[in-house]
Amino acid sequence: MFEGKTFLITGGTGSFGHTLVEKLLTTEIKKIVVFSRDETKQHHMRQNIPDSRLAFILGDVRNPESIHGAVVDVDYVFHAAALKQVPTSENFPWEFTQTNIHGSHNLLKALEKSNVEKAVFLSTDKAVYPVNAMGVSKSMMEKLVRSTNYNLSSIQTITRYGNVIGSRGSVIPLFIESIQTSGKVTVTDPKMTRFMMSLEESVSLVLFALKNGKSGDLFVQKSPSASVETIVNALGLIMKVPKIEIQTIGIRPGEKIHETLLTAEEKHFSNETEKYFQVSSIVREMPDTFSSRSAQGTDYTSEQTHVLAVEELADILVKIPLIRKMIN
Repeated sequence: MFEGKTFLITGGTGSFGHTLVEKLLTTEIKKIVVFSRDETKQHHMRQNIPDSRLAFILGDVRNPESIHGAVVDVDYVFHAAALKQVPTSENFPWEFTQTNIHGSHNLLKALEKSNVEKAVFLSTDKAVYPVNAMGVSKSMMEKLVRSTNYNLSSIQTITRYGNVIGSRGSVIPLFIESIQTSGKVTVTDPKMTRFMMSLEESVSLVLFALKNGKSGDLFVQKSPSASVETIVNALGLIMKVPKIEIQTIGIRPGEKIHETLLTAEEKHFSNETEKYFQVSSIVREMPDTFSSRSAQGTDYTSEQTHVLAVEELADILVKIPLIRKMIN
């Protein structure tokens, strides 16, 4: 699957991009093209991963010309470029619209004129029942990918994530810094729960989608969750800080107490394995394809999955390279 292939990763200088690049470079690929708008991160990545198979394109998915040029002679695409910060999305929703919706549209239009075989688009649990601008923009991105609006010969699939432990966008590094400097953390609600998965699992999910997906398929990993209070106490356990003061400030605009990775309706149209849900697109499939399936009665939420205890989460966190580096 990988031998002699060229990969494009949009937004590839982030935590996910680094992990995916390192994974792909262990295979017999031909080339990886990292497409992003941050020249400083590209420079650092070029220095940290000195491999002749790694190339960089400076560009922005908002610019159709730059993304059209990036897909030339590419076999597989991973679309990770996005704006992600929920509070920021509430203040600047148009910026999120331009990157997450228009940028994805630009990529899909570029794929129409390319020889790309498969593309995986990264989404988020916040796209389900969205209450913030970031979630709305990601939900619309999913709708675009699963639509029949584009004249595509390639296969497009979607992966939907919860909180990725150890990524730069995760709250955990912020908590660690706050504990180290003041011995306390500020949270919106200690009972809030979030799905938890590692960077390595996020990469495994996109590679599974790349290998197994049909156009319009949505992939979700079965993941445990943890409350914010459990996250803080688990960090205290591995950092050997017996008592961490938790200051509660209340839920910010656009936040939920619990997140949903899969709706009951989506579960109805899914095939389930031990580790993943694979959801076919009703837009692309005839309804009678699913007539023999019985509806699942509940959503797949961070409240209803396996909720990790403090010791369980501590065992997971201590194995994350970024977290080990921060606490040592």
